[in-house]
Amino acid sequence: MSAVRTAAPTITGAIWDDFVADLPVGVLLQDEQGEVLAANDRAAALLGMSRQDLVTGARPAGWSACDDSGAPLPEPSALAAQVLRTSATLSLPLVVSKDGVQHTRVWADYHPVRSRGRHRLLVLLHPVDTDLPHSRGLIDPLTGLPNRALLLDRLDQALTRARTRGTLATLVLMDVHRLAALNAEHGFRRGDELLVALAGRLRQGLRPDHTVARYGGDEFAVVAEHPTGTGEAIADRAREVAARPLRIGRNRIRPALRIAWCTSDGAAPVLSVLTCAEAQLRRPRKP
Repeated sequence: MSAVRTAAPTITGAIWDDFVADLPVGVLLQDEQGEVLAANDRAAALLGMSRQDLVTGARPAGWSACDDSGAPLPEPSALAAQVLRTSATLSLPLVVSKDGVQHTRVWADYHPVRSRGRHRLLVLLHPVDTDLPHSRGLIDPLTGLPNRALLLDRLDQALTRARTRGTLATLVLMDVHRLAALNAEHGFRRGDELLVALAGRLRQGLRPDHTVARYGGDEFAVVAEHPTGTGEAIADRAREVAARPLRIGRNRIRPALRIAWCTSDGAAPVLSVLTCAEAQLRRPRKP
């Protein structure tokens, strides 16, 4: 008597549809060009459109989406190419608006996957009821600026836009000198006060569409996008804003700064741009 083999049960068809429909997050499946192959109702609701609009690529009248800084999002094809090229998950904060009024705020996590031998993107949309960067610990608690992780994401987005739109992206690094001496002489609180004051100056003195971040303990960074040029004007503006004397406690201090920058057309990856700027920042000064 031969043994009877039974296939392991699989989740397919209506069972799979019901499972995805009940998830508390939006689910999108995209192809290599960023076209939506499938979506659940939760994804459509979070993005403020119908499932049919998602699949066909139609955008309702008055609909718009940007990142949390207000910058427009890269094209779906550019996002898909970026994620599949790096084979790494990409997270983007999205703000969806209808007729100029905010509709939802979500985190979109892009996961590279393979389905039936083809490269695909699995996109999970997580609703956010609080401030987007704070919701994932991406804000430096001292200065209130984006931290290094969020900076790298913003730089990655800027490089993607530069590559797809024919523009440029510049990273400026700023090292605050003599912070250790200030801490030693007046206590760590004075050094923190200096960093907070500089953060406020940079945020208010630079353009709203520039990202100002805390890159390290005594370092700030700026990510800017521009149509032409080398980025030197952006670095000079950052230096001008930050170098003005300020009062910390009873002391009037002129911040000692060293600034370096690197500009890319988007062809260079994030790590190369960082390495370029850091190398210039650490280069010994000529006597």
